Amino acid sequence: MELSVIIVNYNVKYFLEQCLHSVWKAGKNIAMEVIVVDNCSADGSEAYIKDLFPGITYYYNSSNTGFAKACNTGLSVASGTYILFLNPDTIVPEDCFIKCIDYFKQHPSTGAMGVRMIDGSGAYLKESKRGFPGPATALFKLTGLAALFPRSALFARYYLGNKAEHTITESDVLSGAFLFTDKEVLSKIGGFDEAFFMYGEDIDLSYRIQQAGFRNIYYPEVTIIHFKGESTRKQSLKYTMMFYRAMSIFVKKHYGDARRLAFTMFLQTTIVSGALLTGIFTMATSFFSFAGTLFKQRADPAKRKLVIIAGADNAGEVKKALGKAGLMLKAEYIMIADIHHNSFEKLRQQPYFSSAAIVFCESGTMPYTTIISAMETFGRDRTILLHGQTSQSIVGSPAKNSNGIAIPLV
Repeated sequence: MELSVIIVNYNVKYFLEQCLHSVWKAGKNIAMEVIVVDNCSADGSEAYIKDLFPGITYYYNSSNTGFAKACNTGLSVASGTYILFLNPDTIVPEDCFIKCIDYFKQHPSTGAMGVRMIDGSGAYLKESKRGFPGPATALFKLTGLAALFPRSALFARYYLGNKAEHTITESDVLSGAFLFTDKEVLSKIGGFDEAFFMYGEDIDLSYRIQQAGFRNIYYPEVTIIHFKGESTRKQSLKYTMMFYRAMSIFVKKHYGDARRLAFTMFLQTTIVSGALLTGIFTMATSFFSFAGTLFKQRADPAKRKLVIIAGADNAGEVKKALGKAGLMLKAEYIMIADIHHNSFEKLRQQPYFSSAAIVFCESGTMPYTTIISAMETFGRDRTILLHGQTSQSIVGSPAKNSNGIAIPLV
């Protein structure tokens, strides 16, 4: 077995469905197994997914064991030479796995790889590459200095803002949303530390990979969609506290006594200022978001228009499915665009297009690679949804929507 894909699921069956569609496309010519570990979902994920994807291995936990422990459950039964830990709310392009495997084979010092990620609006996710936490790094992140100076090697250390977004480079920390590694590497360092329930487990694993003499690589030759990326749900006091707890575990585990004590005291001080700033930022963002939405609704009568972009081999299926779901009736304007005859540039020139919601429909003539590129071109300040060919749902996640959008079509 060349590749084992391990996915931890928790109450996101429609996102998982779309993720698995893309995984199977990417693994078409690879000896691959897919292992889903379900942390006690209550949305019927197990029956739904096992019916649609009978070839996967599905483990259902009787309780929510946390991300790290669930990943280790999958790892314990994985037989692949390479291991990919993948979030269920991701979409991978067709050439993703081949490129990652080839890079590993050509660069034997590589311990793990992460890729370039965009969110559900097509915006780049800064957590695609990160630095290790330290007192200054934590201060600059929690107080907002990293956001104010995003390219600074000093202030933007947390997201390695001084390293180019589109250049292959070493990264201290790789995101657990997509962490591609070698099983031999994991056999030397162990899997995830189960002391981390949520957040921080990828930092710890990345640190141990580097300590073992391997390199962590940020690989932007591949771009994936991470619908509910870090930036969509982390401006909250709850996240600030969870971030503090995860950093505390990391510091206690890996730093010496003096540095550990200093960092712990430092975090306890900065957590208060960080929480206050987070609260102010959240209130301000909510106000301006509301005001902007209200203005757009009054000023832009085309706001509710819907553009459906599908390939010639998928248009009929999509129209029928959307009709059954009632979405065709809700749309003021509908366009089925054949990628080979209606260029994206022509769509951009249409008067309704600038404010319309978009449904991208994956098919043989409109692969995920094309959709990902188009999302970056046409995203920002609009709703973007995605439908995999023959799938039974449509999903999406606007940049500021932490819950995401999932629409069943049956």
